Amino acid sequence: MSSHEPPLPEQHAPDPKRWLALGVIAVAQLMIVLDASIVNIALPSAQRDLNISDADRQWVVTAYTLAFGGLLLLGGRIADFAGRKRTFVVGLIGFAVASALGGIASTAGLLYAARGLQGLFAALMAPAALSLISVTFTEGKERATAFGVFGAISGGGAAIGLILGGVLTEYASWRWCLGVNVPIALLAAWAASRVVRESRAEGNTKYDIPGAILVTLGLVSLVYGFTEAAKQRNPGKSTEVLGWTDSSTLTFLGAAVVLLVAFVLWERRTAHPLLPLRVALDRNRGGSYLVFLFIGAGLFAMFLFLTFYFQATLGYSPLRSGFAFLPFSIGIIGGAAVISQLLPRLGPKPIMVPGLVAASVGMLLLTRISADTSYWTHVLPSLILMSVGMAAVFIPASSTALVGVGSHDAGVASALLNTSQQVGGSLGTALLNTLYAGAVTSFIADREGTPSEALVHGYHVAFFWGAMLLIAALITSVLLINAKKDDIPAEGAAAIA
Repeated sequence: MSSHEPPLPEQHAPDPKRWLALGVIAVAQLMIVLDASIVNIALPSAQRDLNISDADRQWVVTAYTLAFGGLLLLGGRIADFAGRKRTFVVGLIGFAVASALGGIASTAGLLYAARGLQGLFAALMAPAALSLISVTFTEGKERATAFGVFGAISGGGAAIGLILGGVLTEYASWRWCLGVNVPIALLAAWAASRVVRESRAEGNTKYDIPGAILVTLGLVSLVYGFTEAAKQRNPGKSTEVLGWTDSSTLTFLGAAVVLLVAFVLWERRTAHPLLPLRVALDRNRGGSYLVFLFIGAGLFAMFLFLTFYFQATLGYSPLRSGFAFLPFSIGIIGGAAVISQLLPRLGPKPIMVPGLVAASVGMLLLTRISADTSYWTHVLPSLILMSVGMAAVFIPASSTALVGVGSHDAGVASALLNTSQQVGGSLGTALLNTLYAGAVTSFIADREGTPSEALVHGYHVAFFWGAMLLIAALITSVLLINAKKDDIPAEGAAAIA
């Protein structure tokens, strides 16, 4: 998915070290993409080791995605005005430190804090990386090649993370899934300081700090409200959950509404908004962001629950779990190659709608799994349907997000795609984990069944509502996306995650 993209470069002479610089930037991007999938595979082991409850385990994912998504737009502005190289190097060093803290975390709280710090520094590093490519490669063909490398890493990196996460968790420890970032990030920072050329944008350097604080606190409060609803009252003595009407749940959800409304009102009146509302309120662009929000919500949760299904229910090892997800990554990569050829001929909507139908059906099929069903007959067809469907959404939606946008808003418009998916992933993971935990607790209280049957019932509930989120994306695309093939920008979005 697209991150921050600056205006055309100020430097006209080709950088003699530009291909070395691309190598360093590619390593950093690979690390960011790996981080999501590698931690998913390690999560069951980390949950056991640190005694994390089912209600709270989603913070390992959402602490990262909230900080990343909430601060990404601010990170892009900081990179442009403070210096893209400087911001990139600071992001790498900070990411290394945060990863080290996560790797040695002795409590769940320390792990959540480290993941949040990782997200913060990723929000500096990711937009700086894409900006650096744009200003380093000034010739059209070379720039296309560079963005192609960047996009391939963004698309295929998750598959590498699944396997690497399995190897490290199974043969070393889940802690190395975080610790592996330390030497890579530090080496990349050292190399970047020598081969990457500094650049910065001209103009007003004011930052919308109040906006960043309001939106981040609002999203954290919303996720915390979801989490509170799943917590048990008197753990160990009762199976009753706090639920949606408990005072603590309502307090956090109410605070979230107030903070997010305040954020919108602030963005309307400030002279230098974090999110220019003119970018998001356009029909096609706004529709694209909503599609990515719903997709992120459904897919992040799908990875979470299938990981636990593989390891906790089917008894797969972490490495086998990683390989079990591979068809999804391969399907997206293969599908993207076909879709990129079809988009100029058909336009976005005729591709997106069937893609979302396929993905929704694939998610619904996962409600057929049980404690003894076959991966080949019940999981694999779903993964293939979802992956091909997602390929048919990512590329058209990335392009419609840039329809009619002015050059001065291009960076924000493309960065909003990444923000939408990360925020959607945060909210979807928290919400569906809450519904899962409540379903398991209710099953145990109301019926006579095995713990394995209760977990499977929870998975069914989570996958059903995950499918509803994908159907919400489908409805959004039908109602809002009306761009024709001639409206699509020639370059489209820079990279797909």
